[in-house]
Amino acid sequence: QVQLVESGGGLVQPGGSLKLSCAASGFAFKDYAMSWVRRPPGKELDWVSNLESGGRATYADFATGRFTISRDNAKNMLFLQMNSLKPEDTAMYYCAQGPNMGPGTQVTVSS
Repeated sequence: QVQLVESGGGLVQPGGSLKLSCAASGFAFKDYAMSWVRRPPGKELDWVSNLESGGRATYADFATGRFTISRDNAKNMLFLQMNSLKPEDTAMYYCAQGPNMGPGTQVTVSS
């Protein structure tokens, strides 16, 4: 079955950077689009970014220019490089493949 495990979250000051990772297993990773989504505290799930199997990346407006999604198909890994972080980026971040999501990794942006 599909398994997704996120890591790399933590506490970072405004303006800082974090790189999230997602280890995927149980499916042909290289053949599927992958996404990052997030849930800010007390709010609904927000789509962050999508990376198609062919390499085309798309971003939510708030992520454009600050976040970069990438993947390593040889290692079944998905990444999200986040720069210039803002307090409003505080959320639980999830890796997603279709309807499947991992347990998430918490990102807190605070001074």
